[in-house]
Amino acid sequence: MIVTLIIACEVGFWVLLAVGLALRYLARMPRTSAAVLLCEPLLEVVLLIVTAIDLRNGAEPDFKHGLAAVYIGFTATHGHYMIKWADGHAAHLLGRGPRPAKPPRFGTARAVHEWKMGARAIGAAVIAAGLLQAAIWYVGDASQVEPLRQWQTRMGFVIGISLIIALSYTVWPKQPKQGEQPKQREVEWAERGEQGGRGEQAEAADRPEAERSSPQRVALDPDVRK
Repeated sequence: MIVTLIIACEVGFWVLLAVGLALRYLARMPRTSAAVLLCEPLLEVVLLIVTAIDLRNGAEPDFKHGLAAVYIGFTATHGHYMIKWADGHAAHLLGRGPRPAKPPRFGTARAVHEWKMGARAIGAAVIAAGLLQAAIWYVGDASQVEPLRQWQTRMGFVIGISLIIALSYTVWPKQPKQGEQPKQREVEWAERGEQGGRGEQAEAADRPEAERSSPQRVALDPDVRK
């Protein structure tokens, strides 16, 4: 049951994401889209509650309970990142925005990117380890919680590997080969950061007033329509 629910949560995440983006860019209903996307954390809440009920009803802690905690942890730290990634690509495919910049490949910009990705993985591992510890305390029987302890050990490995990868790009930054130059979109990523730009408000502030209020822009962008 728990494994089935984890799969259902993952499918539900992508279904809600697709519906939210469709409402935003096809139906031009940005507020409704935001409301749909805000429902996604409820999937993890349901998974957490069902897992707790399963343990309370006497189920012996095993692999699937640990997997549920790990899934919740990684969704908590990577869910918003995935939504922004999908939103950027959807906007580009539908002609509503520029092509998202690719992650930088070289130098300090690559090291910063790796630290940000590592921080997400570490945060996920910490959340998962905390949920696992809460489950261990909840069960209370040391003879039954070994599968949960094993998952905590795995999360320790995730933290260690994430730190090693990020540190390696800091100590030994990757450099372009002789004659190779970073692509323009990688330069844009390095200049603008992982969000792919300074943000919609800052970009709007830089545009001429006539462009910001033009009928064509209002017609194309539901975010600026009143």
